[in-house]
Amino acid sequence: MKKRTRRTLQVVAAVLVMLAVAIFLRSKAPPEAARLLPESDGIVYINLKPIRAFLKKDMQPPRRVPEYQQFVDATGIDWERDLDQIAVALHRMPDPNGPNGPVAYSMVVVGKLTGQRLNNWLEAHATSRETYAGHTVFSIPSDARTVRVAQIGYDTLAISNYPTAEMIHSMLDRHRAAALPFAGSTLLADHFHEVPLLSLAWGVGQIGWPLSESGAISVFGLKLPIQPDATFVASLRWAGSLHLRVEEIAPTEDAAASEAASLATLVTLARGISAPLGQNSANSGLKELLKTAEVEQKRNRVVVTAQLSPSVFSNLGAGENSPNDLEPSTSSPASNNH
Repeated sequence: MKKRTRRTLQVVAAVLVMLAVAIFLRSKAPPEAARLLPESDGIVYINLKPIRAFLKKDMQPPRRVPEYQQFVDATGIDWERDLDQIAVALHRMPDPNGPNGPVAYSMVVVGKLTGQRLNNWLEAHATSRETYAGHTVFSIPSDARTVRVAQIGYDTLAISNYPTAEMIHSMLDRHRAAALPFAGSTLLADHFHEVPLLSLAWGVGQIGWPLSESGAISVFGLKLPIQPDATFVASLRWAGSLHLRVEEIAPTEDAAASEAASLATLVTLARGISAPLGQNSANSGLKELLKTAEVEQKRNRVVVTAQLSPSVFSNLGAGENSPNDLEPSTSSPASNNH
């Protein structure tokens, strides 16, 4: 073999190895939308494209309030149809009873969401605007708070209702380094490697704050024996069925053992409470989730897992959601036929 041919083959082989390594690293990296988020107490990410595939296409869309319909008409953007990905950073506020509430949000949304019509709408509704890092940041009043919005790509928006412009500035700064596969916040660096591969949705950090009520996390009206500022790694992935996994990092093994026992008791109680609910997809899904739920302790961690079968999603059709769906069934067989 000629020396030039051998050298060419070596170069090609080196390029292929580098490409394979780059692809592997990229598959292990957080989604770009999550990498753009600022420092925060918690992060939640949802990939809506595959989730829509689980739902029937003939489902009736929810009824739109007039304000939202006006937004759709003006911009041509329908969040329910055009949103593909959403990454949300949770910022704990120092005064939960203050004007900004207990939690502020910064988010990156990806989909068919940008364009001149949206820019015109933002221009018309903004009370102020600034230019930062080559992008226009619009300030929109909303429920006594200010929501800052910037179009940062042909399909990407940055949004934040943090009291200052600090967080949206951070997202615009990170946008410059978005090509780096492991760029992102400290929270991602610390915990994203624990998220199962190919998860459709996941959350890391203190993601219990939005569910907190009177100092405790409440789900379906049940107060969980977990502090809102506990650190979680939660995920939802597809493997023949939908697998839910929530892992809490407790301060000690004893604390984990105590919380695991309390959660197991609550799961048993919830199974009993849900048993008399009427027959429909939502109630069937809840019952299946509770039936398959398992709670276990792994050293200083409490792990809760559950599954949902594909049949739950195939039954989500139009016209199922009647007002009586969440009420207990009666003795009449007709009451179960919604």
